[in-house]
Amino acid sequence: MLRLWGRTSSINVQKVLWTLGEIDVAFEHIEVGGRFRGLDTAAFLAMNPHGRIPVIEDGDRAFWESNAIVRYLCARYASGLLSPEDPAERAECDQWMDWQTNTLQPALMGFFWGWYRTPEPQRDPVRNATLLAATHAAFGALDGELAGRDLDRLTMDEIPMGALLYRYFTLEIDRPRHPRLEAWYGALSQRAAYRDAVMRPYDELKGRLAF
Repeated sequence: MLRLWGRTSSINVQKVLWTLGEIDVAFEHIEVGGRFRGLDTAAFLAMNPHGRIPVIEDGDRAFWESNAIVRYLCARYASGLLSPEDPAERAECDQWMDWQTNTLQPALMGFFWGWYRTPEPQRDPVRNATLLAATHAAFGALDGELAGRDLDRLTMDEIPMGALLYRYFTLEIDRPRHPRLEAWYGALSQRAAYRDAVMRPYDELKGRLAF
């Protein structure tokens, strides 16, 4: 049976949980990391030498890095659906997944760490303001991209991007209006796999840099 290693409050683990829910593959979930510990054991490091979550085991193979796991699961279990078979369409997905890794997630999660997870006396207001502005700009670019998308058709690139929406829309911050982004978030919120995997409380992380 496929196994997933990682704590459910991790945004990167949530990407994988959501993917597994969409492809409807049976799996065993092992809580590890954070208060569950276990990332420095020999057994875990044999699967991921970097000691990070998530990790999946599928048969006798182990895979790490959340977007790589999403790509693998979609290609193996949802080829032609979540993972396009046409090379050009797949490249379009890949470019947005890389953009999410290099631009969107560093901005939002940098702000999340600097503002939500950092105790108030230790926060850097200037840096947080810069990160929040970069977050709004990145989501603005995504709002423009959504103009040409069918919001009811899910592809693999939308999982890493969409997994970030819940925190963006539930943090107590002022946000510019992004009508298409808001509509997409509403559509994702109707998907059972998204609700189960992503729309989870994260208050255990508030004010905690060490976890």
